[in-house]
Formats: sequence, structure tokens, C-alpha cells
Amino acid sequence: MAVSVYEEVKKVYGSIAICGSIADQDLQVEMQRKLLEFFHVGKFYYYLFDVMNSKFEFISPQITDVLGYSPDIDAETFFSKLHPDDQSVMLNYEKAVVDFFSALPAEKLPKYKFTYDYRVMNSSGEYVRLLQQVTTVRFNAAENVLTTFGVHTDITSLKQSCKTSLSFIGLDGEPSYIDYQAEQTYKPSKQIFTKREKEILRLLLCGAHTLEIARELCISVHTVNTHRKNVLAKTGTKTTAELAAKAINEGLL
Repeated sequence: MAVSVYEEVKKVYGSIAICGSIADQDLQVEMQRKLLEFFHVGKFYYYLFDVMNSKFEFISPQITDVLGYSPDIDAETFFSKLHPDDQSVMLNYEKAVVDFFSALPAEKLPKYKFTYDYRVMNSSGEYVRLLQQVTTVRFNAAENVLTTFGVHTDITSLKQSCKTSLSFIGLDGEPSYIDYQAEQTYKPSKQIFTKREKEILRLLLCGAHTLEIARELCISVHTVNTHRKNVLAKTGTKTTAELAAKAINEGLL
């Protein structure tokens, strides 16, 4: 998208005002209990997210196994790794989440988790599909969510479709809302490639080989291969032939 996803996320979360006192909860015990309520089908890591300041309070070391990043990655960097096609989806879902939890009475805030999936680029430049499950662990007397506990599970090998949906799962007997219809405030961007990726894609469509592209653009073969890998990942294609067909049919250039 043309705008920073991180800045938009801060605006969405910024609609929650800070007032009242934080609910008294033993986070260590609460996190262990919440973790047992999540269903894991692959490698995963968990985290605490400071909603008011839009930053991670903690990320477990397993993020390195899942995405290749260190646990000290900041929120702005993480959101910048979202697949371009998933950015508007994520923003629309997060806005719906804020609206949903804002309407709940304080005692029900920790009795819901929300879930949906999206793609994030790992440290190797490949996209990993993460199933995100999040629940509340801190809230204040004014019924505002302050800190959430989340789990990201790698479901890349389990899901090939790009279709995703938002669901609110009720805990402790609360009703669930599956395939929740979020308002489409943010629109998807058609500009999914960087300037350099577009240059390489055009040369690929003209039949140029990696070495020829490297010489034409005065960059290394390794750089060409990295950009080519990113373009394939962004389009969900595996070969240059598939990439060319998709680029032409969908007008990606």
C-alpha cells in the first residue's frame, strides 16, 4: 500500500483511550492458561503486544525458527514485511477487532480470542503464512484492551488458498462469530512490486536470463536472484512461465 501499514495500525489502535486502572492479573499464570487454549498445527511463537503504544512487549525465541528474525524485531519492521496483498485485509480486520472489543463489557474482554491468517516475508525473502490467534491479558476499568497475548503459527504447508476470514472465538461458554464481515475501509493496492522488481520482471518477460539482467542493471547475479525470488513469492508463482502469465493476465505491470 502507499501508506505505512505500521502508521495505519497505530491509528486503528489509537482509537482506544487510556483511562482507569489496569486489571490485576498474574500474567505468567494467565499466559500459560491462554497458551493451552490455542491449537497449534505447526511451528509457532508467542508474544505480548502493547496495544496503546503499538509495540511488542515480548516475543518468544521461537520466532527465529518460524521467520528467521530475532525476538527483538520491532512492530514497524514486522508490519513492513506483510505481503502487499494482505496489508489492507489486515488493517480492515484490526479495525473490526477494535470495534468488536470496544463493545464488550470489561468482564468479557478476556473471554474472546480472534483469529485470521496472512503472509509475512521471512529473513530469506520468502513468504510464510501465519495463523494469528490473539486474546486479551490486560485491560482497564474503562473496558479498554491494554495488552494482548498472541500466537503466530506457520500454516504455509497446510493452506494454499489466499482467502482468509476473521473469526471471534468465544471462551468459557461465550458465543463465537465465524467468518465475521469486516467493513472494507482500506482498499487493496495494485502496486505490489518495488521499482527494481518491476525492472527485473520486464526483462524476464522479454526473455532475458539472470546474467543478462545483472549486466543490464549493473547489479550482481545474487541480487537478481533475490529480487526474482521475491517477485515469485509476491505473485504466488513457482516458475517464470507462471509469473509471465499472471503478470500479463492481471496487468501487474
